[in-house]
Amino acid sequence: MQPVEIYTSPLCGFCHAAKRLLSVKNASFTEIDLSRQPERRAEMLSRSGGARTVPQIFIGDIHVGGCDELHALDRAGQLDAMLKG
Repeated sequence: MQPVEIYTSPLCGFCHAAKRLLSVKNASFTEIDLSRQPERRAEMLSRSGGARTVPQIFIGDIHVGGCDELHALDRAGQLDAMLKG
């Protein structure tokens, strides 16, 4: 399985939806809660090419984007392969 990192905020419904999908796929992930680690926002901005909203999701070295992009990959049948590497 590829490592998955997701930058989140606790009040973000899209963050919860993305984490639910990853859990359904049995993908373990590292959650970076920006409300608890605000100093990591600059890291997220740099890694994502300037994306300011959460969630920002990375599978391996690939920046997936947010919740909509994660679900689009799943609908296209590409998410499982990305997670497996």
